[in-house]
Amino acid sequence: MQQIESIILYCSNQINRERTIYSIYHLLNGKKSSQTIQDAHLFSLKKFFGIYDQLSREDFEEIIQGMLNKSWMKNIGNHRYCLTSHGMTLLEAGQLPEYINGWNYNHVTNLFWERLSLLIQVVSNIMFGETKYIPIQKNQEVHKWIKFFLKNVNIPKIEIGSTAYSELLECFKAGSSVDPSLVVFRLTGFHQIGLTPHQAARQLNLNIHDYQIGFTNTLHYLLSYIKEDGKQYKILPYLIYDLMQNDELTLTTRKTQRLLNQGYTLDMIANIRKLKLSTIEDHLVELALNMEGFSIDSYVDKELQKEILEISQRIATKQLKLIREKIMNATYFQIRLVLAKYGDR
Repeated sequence: MQQIESIILYCSNQINRERTIYSIYHLLNGKKSSQTIQDAHLFSLKKFFGIYDQLSREDFEEIIQGMLNKSWMKNIGNHRYCLTSHGMTLLEAGQLPEYINGWNYNHVTNLFWERLSLLIQVVSNIMFGETKYIPIQKNQEVHKWIKFFLKNVNIPKIEIGSTAYSELLECFKAGSSVDPSLVVFRLTGFHQIGLTPHQAARQLNLNIHDYQIGFTNTLHYLLSYIKEDGKQYKILPYLIYDLMQNDELTLTTRKTQRLLNQGYTLDMIANIRKLKLSTIEDHLVELALNMEGFSIDSYVDKELQKEILEISQRIATKQLKLIREKIMNATYFQIRLVLAKYGDR
C-alpha cells in the first residue's frame, strides 16, 4: 500500500462519513478556508494540513478510484465514502509518515528547502574554489539569506562545507526511520546537478506521490530536529532562525482580533473592514481554534454551549446541520464556535 493511500484511509476513517471525500483533498492541499482549518482540528488531522499542495484534483480522484477498485473504500453517496472491512484491516496494519507535521511546518517547508539546497550548492562550490555557477534557487529573499549566513557564520569559509556535512550526517543518524536519499538526491553541488522530483522517484523506485510525501516527511524531520536539538550546531540553526514563530493565526484574523480588543462589535468590524459578517465570524472561529484563552461567552450563552456539546456527543456527530436540527435556538455560527472551542477535546 502506498503512503498516500494510507494517509487517505486514515483521514477518511477520522472524518467518519461526516464530510465529503474532497475535504481530505482540501486538507492535503492546505486550503485556507475556515471549513478546512476547522476540520483539521475537529477530526485531529492537523499533522496532514498542507503536506501535499502539489496534488492535483485529477490525481486525487484517480487515487480514490483505485482504492474503490481494490474494495478498500465504498461510496455511500453525495461524495462521501467509508472504509470497508478490508480497508480497516489495511489501515490498522499500515504505517503513517512518522515526522509529518503539516500544521506547524507547511508554511515554511518550501522556504526551508530553498535555503537548504542553496546552502549546499554554495558551500560545495566554496570547497572547490568555484565562483562561477548559476544559483539553483531564484528567490531573491533566499539569496539575501545566504549572504546573511555567510557574513554571520563564525566558521572559516574553507571549513563550512565539512561542517555542514557533519551536522547533516548527525541529524540523519538520529532519525531511525528517515531515508536521507529522498533529500540528498535532489541536492546540487560542485559539478553535480540535483535530480527533479520525478527523477528522484524513479531512482528510488517510488510512486511520485509517495516520493513527495516522503520528501516532505524528511524535511519536517529536519525542521523538528534542528528546532529541538540543533542548538549545539554552528550552521543548521541559520536555516530556521526566523521561521519558527508559532503564529497560527492568519494576518486577516489578526486584524479582526485587534478591533475586537478595541471593543468593536462584529457588525462594526465588518463595516470597518468592508467584509461580510460571515467572514468576521470565520475569524472568530479561527481565534477559538487557536487561542486557548479566547472566550466565546459573549457570543454563546454558557448553557447553550453545554447543550451543543451534549447533543454533539449524544448523536456522535460534528455536522452542523444535524446538531442544529436538535437545537433550533442555536445559530450555525454559535455551533461552529462551540465546536471550535471544545469539539476536539
